[in-house]
Amino acid sequence: MTIFSKIIAGEIPCHKIAENDRFLAFLDVFPLIEGHVLVVPKIEIDKIFDLSDDYLQDIMLFAKPIAKAIESAFDCKRCGISVVGLEVPHAHMHLLPINSADDLNFTKPKLQLSKEQLMLIQQKIINKLG
Repeated sequence: MTIFSKIIAGEIPCHKIAENDRFLAFLDVFPLIEGHVLVVPKIEIDKIFDLSDDYLQDIMLFAKPIAKAIESAFDCKRCGISVVGLEVPHAHMHLLPINSADDLNFTKPKLQLSKEQLMLIQQKIINKLG
């Protein structure tokens, strides 16, 4: 069972942004930048392109309003999307407020944010979801 499956099962707490019966979006606790959100299918599959066509389509549709909320909540040119999948063997996408392609560089040091900072970022995004 991956760490994402444990988060989905409620065994590990998260700063939830959105959820439906198939997907969960929550803040990355080791973000590249404030506003870094993970979107995860609730089924445990390692690689994103191993998801069925309907899951692959639906993960993008689930992520769309979250991406718009991130763009609205943070001073950025757009919401970037990245699928790396090397750290956790559970399909997922990263949504990040970006101003350049370098903002998607996953070799950069991660931020160390307090629980209070994460809660403020969570609320900032949720408020823009409407």
